[in-house]
Amino acid sequence: MKTHQEKMAAKKAVIDKRIAKATEERGVLILLKGPGKGKSSSALGTMARSVGHGKRCAVIQFVKGRMETGEYKFFKDHPQIDWHVMGHGFTWETQDKSQDIAAAEKAWEVATKLLQDDSYDMIVFDEMSYMFKYDYLPLAPVIEALQNRPKMQSVMITGRVMPPDLEEIADTISMVKDEKHAFRQGVKAQAGIEF
Repeated sequence: MKTHQEKMAAKKAVIDKRIAKATEERGVLILLKGPGKGKSSSALGTMARSVGHGKRCAVIQFVKGRMETGEYKFFKDHPQIDWHVMGHGFTWETQDKSQDIAAAEKAWEVATKLLQDDSYDMIVFDEMSYMFKYDYLPLAPVIEALQNRPKMQSVMITGRVMPPDLEEIADTISMVKDEKHAFRQGVKAQAGIEF
């Protein structure tokens, strides 16, 4: 029977081999999807990690807009982060498709400039997937801009459902599951947890 040290040495050899094969250096496209809570939080946590390494970042919130979220209050004045709140709230709250489309188009204008600027190391497009689900933005120009962004620029996109064509060009896709949620048990949404 192998000792713990022998097992860990064998495991290290496997991992070291994988690390040695990963030689390409470039930015990545990360999609965070699924019905569970935590997609935006994960993206913003990754952005905080990037800022910790001295990277310049930007955030565009495509849906949030009616209230100041905790993350906005925390990051809005950070010198390494440009934060753009572009939405008017959730579609069931606005109930104005033309207003939502106009907001999406305005947000995409800002996004296009960011995707052409190599001074940004990471960009978070928070809740962007809804722009495709509700036909607020065409997908083809977004894919083209993502594919033509600066080589070292990373992008994270959040939202419940991602279009298959967007998934096809992604480097990393993570699914956040929903197994249980306090709201369905009658617990009110609260500052610092949901917003």
